[in-house]
Amino acid sequence: MMNDFSQGMMSRRTLLLGAAMSSALHALAKDTPQSADAVEPAASNPGKLKICVFSKHLQWTSISDAAAIARDIGFDGVDLTVRSDGHISPDRVETDLPAAVEAVHRAGLEVPMITTEIMGAETPHAEAILRTASKLGIRQYRWGWFSYLANEGVVERLNQLKPQVKALADLNKENQICGMYHTHSGPGLIGGPIWDVWTLFQGLDPRWLAVNYDIGHATVEGGYGGWIASSRLVKNQMRGIALKDFTWQQNKGKNIHPDPFDKSLGIEDAWVPHWCPTGQGMVNFAGFFDIVKKNGFSGPVQLHFEYPGLGGAENGKKNLTIPKQEVIDAMRRDLTFVKGVMREKQLI
Repeated sequence: MMNDFSQGMMSRRTLLLGAAMSSALHALAKDTPQSADAVEPAASNPGKLKICVFSKHLQWTSISDAAAIARDIGFDGVDLTVRSDGHISPDRVETDLPAAVEAVHRAGLEVPMITTEIMGAETPHAEAILRTASKLGIRQYRWGWFSYLANEGVVERLNQLKPQVKALADLNKENQICGMYHTHSGPGLIGGPIWDVWTLFQGLDPRWLAVNYDIGHATVEGGYGGWIASSRLVKNQMRGIALKDFTWQQNKGKNIHPDPFDKSLGIEDAWVPHWCPTGQGMVNFAGFFDIVKKNGFSGPVQLHFEYPGLGGAENGKKNLTIPKQEVIDAMRRDLTFVKGVMREKQLI
């Protein structure tokens, strides 16, 4: 879920990020031998895609029960949370992740990826997480995210992060696992406009460092045509896809700070994105899956449930405030919609 400032409207600073795109691409990519179009897609024939549930939304139950629920709803796999507030604590990954994967497998599902709070090779327990996941046959994990800093330019910040990103790519290669940077939306977040994270990853092998493309957040950032351009831009780095939907709504009576660095800038009654059930919002899923098919995408597809009314499941709470069947019914409804679109595009 987004915090107050990331739900705010575009400020002058945010607009400048877009204006800086051309110079940023030139400044950071000019000395790299590899462009996005120089790397072949992961697969020319993606076959049938697998849809995973993000286990954040099932943290109100055990992993065994979560896997059984996911199977009964109709999911193909589970994206397990391996983080301090997740199903698996990072300091227990070497014992608890194998047990969790075994439980998911017993339910007849896969674990193609995990979601972590890894920010770099120096993140506590990062090496243990990657080593353990790789031994279990998990080939992708989610990491990130970075923010821009006050009083520092876009290009300067991205250049500052390049050594950290390169070190993580090296650790991923050592463990034969791909780290997928999740793209969020909002002022001050690196990866929101997509072109910046593409720039940051230039010269790095997309087998080890890639993008988990969130079409919901991408539509927030580029609702008319921006998501089309960004999904094409990172087609060779796109190793995972996250699905969610939203509508624009006016936050009556609230003062939003659109610039995370300047709290003096406030907007009353701002229009902000509100997450909603999949298929009931502004995301063009049919158009997006056309691009996914054309790109030859073959990675895990994750369905997220971050809209209000799910009794805390939307925020990864351990205890529900509504009957669990209501959460299960909402998940089934959203998955039915997604499968309908993907089936029409011959992706499942």
